[in-house]
Amino acid sequence: MIVLGIDTSLRSTGYGVLSVEGNRMHALDCGNVKNGPKLPLTACLKAIHAKVAELIAEHKPDVMAIESVIYGKNAGTMLVLGEARGAVLTAAAGAEVPVYEYEPRRMKKAICGNGLAEKEQVQRMVKTLLNLAELPQNDAADALGLAICHVHSHSVFSLDKAI
Repeated sequence: MIVLGIDTSLRSTGYGVLSVEGNRMHALDCGNVKNGPKLPLTACLKAIHAKVAELIAEHKPDVMAIESVIYGKNAGTMLVLGEARGAVLTAAAGAEVPVYEYEPRRMKKAICGNGLAEKEQVQRMVKTLLNLAELPQNDAADALGLAICHVHSHSVFSLDKAI
């Protein structure tokens, strides 16, 4: 099974691709879609969509795992995050890749055993679990963490449903 994890944000969307064979996981790819602070919204969304579509075409994932919507106090930030998620979901829908979403606390608990783990803890545990040579950048680590969370939590008996 191939799992594409996406940690969505407008300026630094993290991605991670896992290959899963039995109980073994191997990172195939990870990184970030970096959008500069002065790049217009539409250009950022286009870049996010294009990279996710490219990752799907290259790795042919069986599923995508993304972070669920986080509720915040700043409505403007939430709107922009929703638009970035829309770019990701559109790429998945276009390629008919099922999408599963996980709360940040659920992912952190699956990776670190603590739903309140700091980003650095997630980075170190992802590095350890996947036997990576170096720490992945924090957004890429979160994306790989989402993919690992999917692998750990999705089974024949799982109640999780694709969105």
